[in-house]
Amino acid sequence: MADLELSDLHGSLTDRALNSMNFLNEISHHYPDAISLAAGRPTEEFFALEDLHRYLDLFAQYLRDQGYDEAAVRRTIFQYGRTKGIIQDLVARNLAIDEGIHVDPEAIVVTVGCQEAMVLTLRALCAGPDDVMLAISPTYVGITGAARLVNLPVVPVGEEDDLATVLKSVRAEGRRPRACYVMPDFANPSGLSMDLAARHKLLEIGAAENILLLEDNPYGLFPVQGHQRMPTLKSLDTSRRVVYLGSFAKTGLPGARVGYAVADQTVGTGLLADELSKLKSMLTVNTSPVAQAVVGGKLLANDCSLVAANQRERAVYAANLQAITDGLATRFPNGEITWTVPAGGFFVVVTVPFPVDDALLEKSAHEYGVLWTPMTHFYDGDTPINALRLSCSAVTLPEIDAALNRLSAFITDQLVLSGGPELDL
Repeated sequence: MADLELSDLHGSLTDRALNSMNFLNEISHHYPDAISLAAGRPTEEFFALEDLHRYLDLFAQYLRDQGYDEAAVRRTIFQYGRTKGIIQDLVARNLAIDEGIHVDPEAIVVTVGCQEAMVLTLRALCAGPDDVMLAISPTYVGITGAARLVNLPVVPVGEEDDLATVLKSVRAEGRRPRACYVMPDFANPSGLSMDLAARHKLLEIGAAENILLLEDNPYGLFPVQGHQRMPTLKSLDTSRRVVYLGSFAKTGLPGARVGYAVADQTVGTGLLADELSKLKSMLTVNTSPVAQAVVGGKLLANDCSLVAANQRERAVYAANLQAITDGLATRFPNGEITWTVPAGGFFVVVTVPFPVDDALLEKSAHEYGVLWTPMTHFYDGDTPINALRLSCSAVTLPEIDAALNRLSAFITDQLVLSGGPELDL
């Protein structure tokens, strides 16, 4: 019998980032009766099995219209496919229509979810032992975990920190910053967005400091009503400084596990996308052509605009976000508990007068029947964080009301136990 020690395995397996993803995925299964304000997955209200067949038929007809005979249509959908993908032209049209991003389809690599796009990009950029990635903190745990897998250290950049100063400090330590990861629109976990001036400044710093910007934009199509969408960094990028990381999980079909990277930077006589494709050929070979066909069909069904395709979902998320922020205001009127009021997206961050960790989450789930996410999962280090993240996306309005009642009881009791004053609710 072969018995192994963790010390015999890759160091990332003991890293907090990897443990976080597993913990957050598993806890809802351990407490199935708890209402979850933790999950950042999209609403299931509009899922329809018949749509899958319709999307496949639309994509098959699209191939026929491109001159494919029946054998070629079957081969394209059923067989192993090109590593870069089979729907880059449709993705490129979608980016042009919805985001004002104009890019050669050959600069797009279709990936197994955005997570693979992250891993491929970081693997390509990590060229030596002194290379590091910067990330705006708090940071999505998926990018932190991906960096750990490829042995790329992550330097957090606080929301109030000056990026240029951090870069100078990193270089003074003999390290080489390769890229900075950002989520400019309704970020996970903070829910915050960058204004237009901050976006232009970030691009200027990237050019002046010769680093790439890795832009992740899963929530940009979901502003609340009356809030105008901001241009993506990639649409403002005139010097190919931005690698755009995309996904159809929030705007289309999460179960398809289809994402992409737009990597139009030149490498020798080719593109960075070509290099990512080489890596992908040794990782997942190609993204499921069946899954791509379904996503391609959804794009075709909506004239390649996911803005148009997600109007119902946008309304649900806006109503749910409003219900959470209004519900918090009703339950915590005295100011000791505070929270963010995002202009869109899925997430609200609640700040409390006591440290929040996984043990408290377990207690909240077990004793109060409500799940949320400790903000400690989105920071490096062991500094206690007095905040938790709520997600509005995968719950109904009645569930939000019940969940906030339970959360209010939990916070009130925890304040007393931690020595704080009782809330006058």
